[in-house]
Amino acid sequence: MAALTYHAPNSIDDAIKILADASLPPKVLSGGTDLIIQMQRPKAPESLVVDVKKIPGMRDAEWSEDGLTLGPAMSCAEFTKRQDIKSIFPGLVEAAYLIGSTQVQGRASLGGNLCNASPAADTIPALIANRAICVIQGPSGTRVVPVEAFVTGVGKNCLEQGELLAALTLARPEPGTADAYLRFIPRTEMDIAVAGAAVSLTLDSRGVCRNARIAIGAVAPTAILVPAAEDILVGERISDEVLAGVAQAASDAASPISDRRGTVEFRRHVVGVLTKRATLIAAERAGAQL
Repeated sequence: MAALTYHAPNSIDDAIKILADASLPPKVLSGGTDLIIQMQRPKAPESLVVDVKKIPGMRDAEWSEDGLTLGPAMSCAEFTKRQDIKSIFPGLVEAAYLIGSTQVQGRASLGGNLCNASPAADTIPALIANRAICVIQGPSGTRVVPVEAFVTGVGKNCLEQGELLAALTLARPEPGTADAYLRFIPRTEMDIAVAGAAVSLTLDSRGVCRNARIAIGAVAPTAILVPAAEDILVGERISDEVLAGVAQAASDAASPISDRRGTVEFRRHVVGVLTKRATLIAAERAGAQL
């Protein structure tokens, strides 16, 4: 395991100062399920670890009139038990529940899953579909970035020197809105997504789609929005024809690689199927009579 210097600050300001002044490569410990494994590699460099879990608010999830403010270090085990969150964002809770085993759930966090920036991360498409915003704090102050712009590549994010993810915010959805997340894995559990799809849509009283957000994961270097699929949904009722178009649009948007877990052709097909099914689930949750 790599040599490390460990800090556990009690405030965001202290954490920013430590990160900004770091002479070693700084690592923020939010959950740690990926970070600890990375640091066990034989050639892992000496690092400075900043544990943010003692900072007030980092492990909380609070509602306001505007919506949900989520601490990035809140464990998935705590998050998935929150029935108040599940009633509003069931797809996001489903995505968080898929991260690892029961033991891993006790440490893994949505913020850590996001900052680790794996193309196959389960919560990132679900956060994107729900229009989540990253609140970033650093030496120059506070800035906000939509989740779809936060991850910039495989294992890379937009955080600059001294910055950290301070919160995730999700606006309270309009009436008639619901979400869903599905993934495909080779095994029955505790595996990494070969493809994933998250959908959030809003239906009016007639069952016509007024708004839609679709994000797919594990089929490109980052999770991506599929505006072509969204355009097919908006203004239409859910039908076999619409669902087929949504599936094709998701398949067309994918740019996967072939590896031992799946070929390019297989991943493109599967992500279309998942998007179709997630759309159907979200529509049913939103009140569509199908």
